[in-house]
Amino acid sequence: MKNFILIGAASYIAPRHFKAIKETKNNLLAAMDKFDSVGILDSYFPKAAFFTEFERFDRHIEKINRTSDKVDFVSVCTPNYLHDSHIRFGLRHGADVICEKPLVLNPWNIDSLEVLQRETGKTVYNIFQLRLHPAIQALREKVMNTKTDKKYELDLTYITSRGNWYYTSWKGDINKSGGIATNIGVHFFDMLTWIFGGVQSSEVHIHTHDRAAGFLELENARVKWFLSINEENIPASIREQKKTTYRSIQLDGQEIEFSEGFTDLHTVSYQNVLDGKGFPLMEAKRSIEIVHDIRTKTPIGLVGEYHPFCKLPLAKHPFE
Repeated sequence: MKNFILIGAASYIAPRHFKAIKETKNNLLAAMDKFDSVGILDSYFPKAAFFTEFERFDRHIEKINRTSDKVDFVSVCTPNYLHDSHIRFGLRHGADVICEKPLVLNPWNIDSLEVLQRETGKTVYNIFQLRLHPAIQALREKVMNTKTDKKYELDLTYITSRGNWYYTSWKGDINKSGGIATNIGVHFFDMLTWIFGGVQSSEVHIHTHDRAAGFLELENARVKWFLSINEENIPASIREQKKTTYRSIQLDGQEIEFSEGFTDLHTVSYQNVLDGKGFPLMEAKRSIEIVHDIRTKTPIGLVGEYHPFCKLPLAKHPFE
């Protein structure tokens, strides 16, 4: 049994981490969040210590590490811009770290963390649940086992509805979330490069408060991508089914079905880490480079190889 602590206990994603720690038969010693709406702990680890002040949490972890109940892992579920700091916290306390996506906001943060890994002898692991999805694994196997000189033509569409709260929260602040491409798209860009190889060129056609779209030329694929949090961008046939999320990958005109099975992959991710098969720090660098590049590029508009959803009407910011 390994001992975990978790930072970001009140976050949307934290329950999947609690569940993963529990289902892999490990223990949560303590959790921290500045918000105290964490009754979910009763369902998993009611005896875990909980803190709303980081200083008192830090003191508690130091005291734990002076006993036989040393911390083995730190799980990081905090806002994106805090990941780098909280990963460092875990490494400095002599623990391995499991961090939600995106690992960090900037590529150079990964280089600095690599230095700290070497100094502490500990490891940072990514949550790349798409790599564990059976449909995505089957697609990768198909691509790797198919010999062709032609690049695949791929359309990636991901729309996940968010209400007006999004723009008031840290997620609506590009300096804290990294923007749409980072916040909801980074794991898709990891998946694409994992299957089709590194980036040869990149264009951004649209980048607004509620959507981003562009074109990626990879080693083995030409990718038109579209990401959005606007429910109005979901195809009408999907909205009529009362669904608020739409995922689509079309490979050479053929749909790759991967709409289900996302919510149960954190336990698999944790088990892989515990079995020595987790995705370590540097695995994140290509996807972080992609989203950083998207964030800093000037959109070129509807020219060149753009995704068909780019023609959808642009929406005003709800608070403008």
